[in-house]
Amino acid sequence: MKSQTCTKHFSAVVLILSSIALATYQTINEHDIAGGVLMYIAQAFLLAGSIFGLDYYVHQLTHNNDKTLTAD
Repeated sequence: MKSQTCTKHFSAVVLILSSIALATYQTINEHDIAGGVLMYIAQAFLLAGSIFGLDYYVHQLTHNNDKTLTAD
């Protein structure tokens, strides 16, 4: 389970870094960012945010359930 979480976080970080790199490359070389690049950046940030947010939400649920089960 730990390696699966590490893999998800690694892929989210790679998505964010690749988006930043692609936007920087387009801005420096082309002096403009194409629509397709903006779409990739939006989708990559959305996926990375959902990975981090969903992982945090599931962690909170399991943590609260563990506290509830031990209180009984």
